[in-house]
Amino acid sequence: MTIMAKKPKIEYLNRMRPSEVRRIKDMSVRLQLLTEALTRKDLNDWRRAWQWAVNVDNPNRTRLLNIYTDVDADLHLTGCVQQRMGFVLNKSFRICDAKGDENPELTELLEAPWFKRFMELSLQSIFYGHSLIELGEVTETEGKPSYSYVNLVPRTHVIPEYGVIVTHENDTWQTGYDYRHSDMAEWCIEAGGTHDLGIYLKCAQQTIPKKNMCAFWDMFGEVFGMPLRVATTTSRDPKEYDRIERMLRDMGAAAYGLFPEGTTVDLKESTRADAFNVYDKRIDRCNSELSKGILTVTMTMEDGASLSQSQVHRQMLDNLIQKDADFIRDLVNWQLIPRMVRHGFPLKGFRFDWNDAVDYTPEQQVEYERMLLERYEVDPRYFIDKYNVPLVERRVRETSRQGKQELARPEGWSFFD
Repeated sequence: MTIMAKKPKIEYLNRMRPSEVRRIKDMSVRLQLLTEALTRKDLNDWRRAWQWAVNVDNPNRTRLLNIYTDVDADLHLTGCVQQRMGFVLNKSFRICDAKGDENPELTELLEAPWFKRFMELSLQSIFYGHSLIELGEVTETEGKPSYSYVNLVPRTHVIPEYGVIVTHENDTWQTGYDYRHSDMAEWCIEAGGTHDLGIYLKCAQQTIPKKNMCAFWDMFGEVFGMPLRVATTTSRDPKEYDRIERMLRDMGAAAYGLFPEGTTVDLKESTRADAFNVYDKRIDRCNSELSKGILTVTMTMEDGASLSQSQVHRQMLDNLIQKDADFIRDLVNWQLIPRMVRHGFPLKGFRFDWNDAVDYTPEQQVEYERMLLERYEVDPRYFIDKYNVPLVERRVRETSRQGKQELARPEGWSFFD
């Protein structure tokens, strides 16, 4: 027996009523945002939050997203995420027609802060899960159309399983506003699947124990890191007890004390030497698991064993970067550009693509240009514009008396000039 989930109550907007349009416009600003509680999380909290997020009747990601905030505070994880996103954000792109020819003017149209923000928010959906991106009003900057802003609708107020936005983060989806079948659909872009909870769901299994182990290690250092100071005295005067206790408590780097006769002070050194293996090894294991989860490899963030091994790991990372780049390209071509065309941008018949030729390594660029020079006649203007070198003419080879080919020297040139 198949149980069908109820469809959401779709609230269509009346374009003739300005009040309805104003109510939907800038929805992310009008949401009743609440201050997030930065409480300590454990794996039980993570599992319960996961259960709330996958609830079929009333899905709610608020608790899980609060855990994600704690997950994102991990420095090693931040480095992995920034490395993965940085490779894609630094790639060169172009706008080309159906034949693959680039249009530099339209490419420059997307070289704007709002588009970089759009790509950044889209890539974050890989880690946080489904993200609803809001496009601002169309404005004109230096004679070119652009969006006034690109914002992320707070994830705690979005229920993507039913395509609604709720005013309060704990409201049910039945009370929300439908953004897929209303005017909001023209100004919102969905990044990630409707049931996608992001990679942070798995990363939480490592960041939560890692924070606990760091706290336990601090407690260990506080208890066993300093020698225990023990004082014994033969005095029976309570005032002397208080004075001795005060001097022990105030002992620092240059400590001294004037103890009464019959008092001895002993320092008890800790014999526990396994703290490093207990705590540090567990933290290292968490870091390596996080590297595998975000980058699928470890040697781009940690020390490697050999050059050949690191090259294999780099190839694996390149495949992951290509996957993320394809995700951005499909999102732009299938969602962003159609909306831009309807908003008046001159992009009809054009598509977004990555310009890998600009991102060649120096070695690849040398081989690429050598192949062009060997097979084709290249316009010198290409090298003049690219390297800013004032080329005049190509040196021709001439045959010397010994039968060897040598480069013809420019007139008046010698080694002694």
